Amino acid sequence: MNLIILNDYAYINGGAAKVAIDSAIGFAKQGHRVIFFTAVGPIDPGLIKSGVKIIYLQQHDILNDPNRLRAAIQGLWNIVAAKQMADLLRQYSPENTIIHVHGWTKALSSSPIRVALQRGFKVVLTLHDYFIACPNGGFFDYQANTICQRHALSFSCITHNCDVRNYPQKLWRVARQIIQEKVGKVPSGVSGFIAVSDFSISVLRGYIPSDALIKVVNNPINWVQGDPVDIEKNESFIFVGRLSKEKGALLFGEAVQKSGVKGIVVGDGPEAKAMKTLYPKLKYTGWLSSLDVRNTLKKVRALVFPSLWYETQGLIILEAMSLGIPVIVPNTSAAREFVVDGKTGLWFKGGDAMDLEKKMMMLSDNTELVKKLGQSAYERFWKNPFTLQVYLDSVKRFYKEILTGE
Repeated sequence: MNLIILNDYAYINGGAAKVAIDSAIGFAKQGHRVIFFTAVGPIDPGLIKSGVKIIYLQQHDILNDPNRLRAAIQGLWNIVAAKQMADLLRQYSPENTIIHVHGWTKALSSSPIRVALQRGFKVVLTLHDYFIACPNGGFFDYQANTICQRHALSFSCITHNCDVRNYPQKLWRVARQIIQEKVGKVPSGVSGFIAVSDFSISVLRGYIPSDALIKVVNNPINWVQGDPVDIEKNESFIFVGRLSKEKGALLFGEAVQKSGVKGIVVGDGPEAKAMKTLYPKLKYTGWLSSLDVRNTLKKVRALVFPSLWYETQGLIILEAMSLGIPVIVPNTSAAREFVVDGKTGLWFKGGDAMDLEKKMMMLSDNTELVKKLGQSAYERFWKNPFTLQVYLDSVKRFYKEILTGE
């Protein structure tokens, strides 16, 4: 089997990139011919060492391209990516080649996907977000700071400013979405979708083609089992992720400050400056390597996952559970699917800082509860662990089903 993996970034900058890169390396080690098609570097050293063939376009992502006109055009339709994909596919047959898309909206655009579809290749797309339907990818209203209930690309959607920047930017996103659907044939031309939670499927059910195959495969944790963390000795609560509105970073800061507990923030993003100004007592680490994240998690009492948008899973939740660390999650996101309220962690009312503060105080004050939740989280994860090998086996069976219909 030949496998061509598409992802905007060649390095790990979030869950989608991590899964794309880890799976590319994993399949290459199994002896499959793997090609990693990407736009933005630097290239992850693991990809290079594993023998994965890399098609690297050496482009900027849309946000960081100094040439704003080029960024706007490339974001709608990446001509270079389309040409490079056409050149690449001349070397392969649709009969034994799968195109697996992880991320395309930040640099690649839907153009290389359309090229693959025109040449008869089967395309699988992992639903790491909601970009197959929603112009801003999250069904989130950044102006109101809340989940959006409008139908994507309806008149109400197009005429409402939900964008994180401004309404002209929203209209650009709408144009990109229309091009993606009408010209790129995403999602209509995609043969199969991999969802990372049942919750995300329920959100996207009306947007996925009725004849497309859908399989739920949880994102993998590429960690070896060890002893659970001795969390009752720890005091700090931790946030890990992009410091942006929809991720609830400011909500975390507010709850930590009001509760008086110690807080650690791992990550960076547009809200970093505001957070450091409003909540200077928190410890800020910036982005950390996977190993450093794991070592930092071992020093905390609980993980707080305060996201304001739906999410699709939340990989850090599983990483925390694998170490025996309880997680506090909102009842409005897909994260609740992986946490049993009162048994492996706690739910709080989504977007409610007061309720989050209450749940944090429960874990801060009650050592027995923390130990019980942490032990249950550890046992639940390792009873049926979402390891990389489990992920590769599940995805490979799905590839076979897509290619052969069996």
